Amino acid sequence: MGFPANGSSEKPLKFLIYGRTGWIGGLLGKLCESQGIDYVYGSGRLENRSSLDSDLVSINPTHVFNAAGVTGRPNVDWCESHKVETIRTNVVGTLTLADLCRDRGLILINYATGCIFEYDSAHPLGSGVGFKEEDIPNFIGSFYSKTKAMVEDLLNNYENVCTLRVRMPISSDLTNPRNFITKITRYEKVVDIPNSMTILDELLPISIDMAKRNLTGIYNFTNPGVVSHNEILEMYRDYIDPNFTWKNFNLEEQAKVIVAPRSNNELDATKLKQEFPELLSIKESLIKYVFKPNQKTPAA
Repeated sequence: MGFPANGSSEKPLKFLIYGRTGWIGGLLGKLCESQGIDYVYGSGRLENRSSLDSDLVSINPTHVFNAAGVTGRPNVDWCESHKVETIRTNVVGTLTLADLCRDRGLILINYATGCIFEYDSAHPLGSGVGFKEEDIPNFIGSFYSKTKAMVEDLLNNYENVCTLRVRMPISSDLTNPRNFITKITRYEKVVDIPNSMTILDELLPISIDMAKRNLTGIYNFTNPGVVSHNEILEMYRDYIDPNFTWKNFNLEEQAKVIVAPRSNNELDATKLKQEFPELLSIKESLIKYVFKPNQKTPAA
């Protein structure tokens, strides 16, 4: 589904990006620079409607990207004890931005989350049956995921919004503490469960192309297929550090050291793959974009 952004065909691209200090927001700015796309970081706060309106008036963008939001520091457990702050940004703020963009005929590319599902009887672990875009979220184990599922449902009523369900984002920057690989290599123990994941090096440029195509609606924004934590750690050992070792534990043991449960699922990336046939599978993308560029030893 497309939504004709006002003036997008008559004037050069100009992106307004929210989330300057965030990981995805920062990478988006660098991508725009590399592609020669004019962009400005919004100075308004999502929870302040008048400040967002001022940005839209003064910047007059062709498209808006929302990479702002509350995920919590050091992790989503923070949201369990800061519920109002989480609602204010993740629900009220995101809806406000979508509403203002709609009034101006602008497409909003919203980086959301796919951590709103968990394996169930219709989508069993290891079955290869992934959740589709139209499926109703079934995971509200964490307050973070609960707010994200809530706002996704409401945003689906806005025909100008493109919702991208990101999961366990990974990039080639193995020093970034937000990188899923960096996280699990530093954990004392990890669970070993197959999951859908998002390789930012491949998918963020695709999100810019989605804006250029004026795409709207929900997209499972992950590479096709799943990869387990152990498979990633094995690749890390083979490509990066031959001396790397790790320990596993099960979900029951993990539950004792976290406040809120974590989502584990497979998302069906067919819709995204149909739009972008060149999209690599999760394991292919990991090797091409993450491990080979960082390789320190010959692969086993």
